Amino acid sequence: MERALCRAEHPDQMFVRGAAQREAAAACRRCPVIVQCGAEALDNRVEFGVWGGMTERQRRALLKRHPNVESWAELMRSSEPVRATAG
Repeated sequence: MERALCRAEHPDQMFVRGAAQREAAAACRRCPVIVQCGAEALDNRVEFGVWGGMTERQRRALLKRHPNVESWAELMRSSEPVRATAG
């Protein structure tokens, strides 16, 4: 995930508590790899930090609601909008 915007920031900014988590998640919304990042965190059951615009609590809730998902990366790839290219 070399293109992740957070790579240019101090890593601790993504491992915060409380209201700071919302700020960290908001920064993710501009990131070109938000989907891949979130999928990796879900697939690997990452417990700490903000990943893919999701807080720890949001990821736990998503995993609990969808326990049968085997590959979040595959699921998210298949639901990404197809971008038309001018040609």
